[in-house]
Amino acid sequence: MQTITLPHPLNGSHLRTYEKIFQHPVSHNLPWREVLALFTHLGDVVVEPNGNLKIARHGHILILPPPRTKDVAVVEELMKLRHFLEASAVPLPASPPRSAQMIVVIDHHLARLFRLEMNGAVPQVIQPHEPYEFFRQAHDARDFFSGKEKPAPTAFFEAVAEALKPASQILLCGAGAGSSSEKDLFTAWLKQHHPEVARRIAGQLTIDEHHLTEAQLLAKARDFYAHARAS
Repeated sequence: MQTITLPHPLNGSHLRTYEKIFQHPVSHNLPWREVLALFTHLGDVVVEPNGNLKIARHGHILILPPPRTKDVAVVEELMKLRHFLEASAVPLPASPPRSAQMIVVIDHHLARLFRLEMNGAVPQVIQPHEPYEFFRQAHDARDFFSGKEKPAPTAFFEAVAEALKPASQILLCGAGAGSSSEKDLFTAWLKQHHPEVARRIAGQLTIDEHHLTEAQLLAKARDFYAHARAS
């Protein structure tokens, strides 16, 4: 049986909802209204003009599309809620220094943001509306580079861009290159929508993150910045 750490104080209906999110096997009877009541109790829930739900807790942000059913019916949705609760249990620094060097590991599943000066820090995790949504909806990712197609999960990119605003230098990491690379798509999107953030991109690293520990990733980033200062 999985052991979960409960936020305190949490009781009554909020406690039951929290336990359902972490229940194994997964619960198929979890009303969205109870989920939103829990997140409102733990943090802040805002309905954005486009209907998306923006959930904030301890500095962490989760963007969700408007619920399509009265219950959380898709396992992937439940897992997003679970991962957000786990990640947001640790507060992010309230005011990152303007001189922070940041690393972004991004793919179409999620983005992980690290501040280089914070050893052993829990990364900020930002997830798109739906896993795989971008590549499922875009007819041809190459069209984006020519201006014919805009990426579907703009709220995903927007949330990452917002989190990068305190950074003085940004290192983007991810797999692939060109139209098959989320880091390259994000760079192109930044240049159009947030050029002031795009100008702070110091470089990119093509990595296979599944074969790198976080310690190895941060070591590569420090090596990159060290060589950048020396050149």
